[in-house]
Amino acid sequence: MALKQVMSRIAQSAGVMLVLSFIVFSLLHLVPGDIVKTLVGTRRVTDEVRQAITDKYNLDDPFLIQYAKWLANALTGDLGTSIRTNAPVVDTITQRVGVTALLTLIAFIVAMCVGIVLGVVAAHRIGSRTDRTIVGWAVVGISAPGFALGLILLYVFSVMLGWFPIFGIGRGGADLAWHLTLPGIALAVGTCALIIRITRAAVAHELEQDYVTFARSRGIDRRRIRRMYLKNASIPIITSAGLVLGSLFGSTVLVEQTFSLPGLGQLLADSITFKDVPVVQAIVLLVAGVIVAVTLVVDLLVLAIDPTAHARQGVQ
Repeated sequence: MALKQVMSRIAQSAGVMLVLSFIVFSLLHLVPGDIVKTLVGTRRVTDEVRQAITDKYNLDDPFLIQYAKWLANALTGDLGTSIRTNAPVVDTITQRVGVTALLTLIAFIVAMCVGIVLGVVAAHRIGSRTDRTIVGWAVVGISAPGFALGLILLYVFSVMLGWFPIFGIGRGGADLAWHLTLPGIALAVGTCALIIRITRAAVAHELEQDYVTFARSRGIDRRRIRRMYLKNASIPIITSAGLVLGSLFGSTVLVEQTFSLPGLGQLLADSITFKDVPVVQAIVLLVAGVIVAVTLVVDLLVLAIDPTAHARQGVQ
């Protein structure tokens, strides 16, 4: 993997983050009404308060100067103060991000483990009853909203059977993981269905290639052949996995609301309700950063597996 390619991917990601940060900063100026009143919240706006807010957020400066100062502060970890709690935004997010990150990780592991295995099984049995059953359930999984599935899981496994807790995050450790099991499954089902379809298509495509037929005709060991076509099929799977991981992190809102989890999703919903713009800006910027970072890692991983992959895509 050439250093030039790596630096090019990093520069592209930095450029995307710069554009996204500008859009996120613009949220404050897109909110209807007086910016000062928005930033003050429910407090009374006196001349002293107005002047203090104006000075703190550099509202007398031109828009681009405001953005440059906000970006400089953001890069040093200063994302402002929550309008609702008057606490630093970074502290507010730090208290919540762990729950969302763990929920995302559980959903991602479940989706990838189950999705890849079922996708490979279906690819080896194209047109069979097993294949049709797996694909049929995948279609159902993609169509099922996470929050609706969460309500069903809650009713069956928490209310009726009493196997899982109904809400909250427990006391940490294993108890936290137990509380996040049902939300993780609810979040993972749609993603798992997507991974099944992608894996099935990728593996089936490789099984039809001439090199597989040639290797089988030469009597090459099955395990060696399997490693060959699975390596080639892994590129679209890894690419989709990266996109899935980023999207999972940003799509926990409804599931967290369903299970009353104090994560970033619930914080974002509350902040939008109370027009807590600094917190909304920070969460959107964080989610965008995670998606861009994961995409960059996946891009570099694909380059490491097959340095010619991006060149072929460019030709196509």
